[in-house]
Amino acid sequence: MQAKAGPHQDYTAADMALFAKVSRRLLPLLIICYVIAFLDRVNIGFAQLQMKQTLPFSDAAYAFGAGVFFIGYFLFEVPSNLILERIGARKTLLRIMFCWGIVASAMMFVQTTTQFYILRFLLGAFEAGFFPGIILYLTYWYPSARRAKAIATFMTGAT
Repeated sequence: MQAKAGPHQDYTAADMALFAKVSRRLLPLLIICYVIAFLDRVNIGFAQLQMKQTLPFSDAAYAFGAGVFFIGYFLFEVPSNLILERIGARKTLLRIMFCWGIVASAMMFVQTTTQFYILRFLLGAFEAGFFPGIILYLTYWYPSARRAKAIATFMTGAT
């Protein structure tokens, strides 16, 4: 694939077909993952309605659990990005999705506020490198002139 340098790169029909194929196969999966990540951040408010019936947590406990997610996210964003740089986007995203899925599934076993806080913190820690990992992954598939559209399409998952 040869392209001219500059902001208005000329692509052949084969190049355009390749970008379209990559977009059709890659972006829907990434959008679904982003929607799930977004839901993990905000679902505690919805889960609270059902959890209140079975767990004796106060409103403050739920609020702190929602906040502790972002503490884990904040503290592990840089380390996750360093791992991302060292081992690559594909392995990092696999690690993130695997650990994130286990912790999210473990939420069904929560019985105490301490367990709740720990799992919410871990969920934030494991999700920390997801967004930068996706952006790096998209750089592998799209040249800079086409990347903005791919990133914008990916980010529609949060709306």
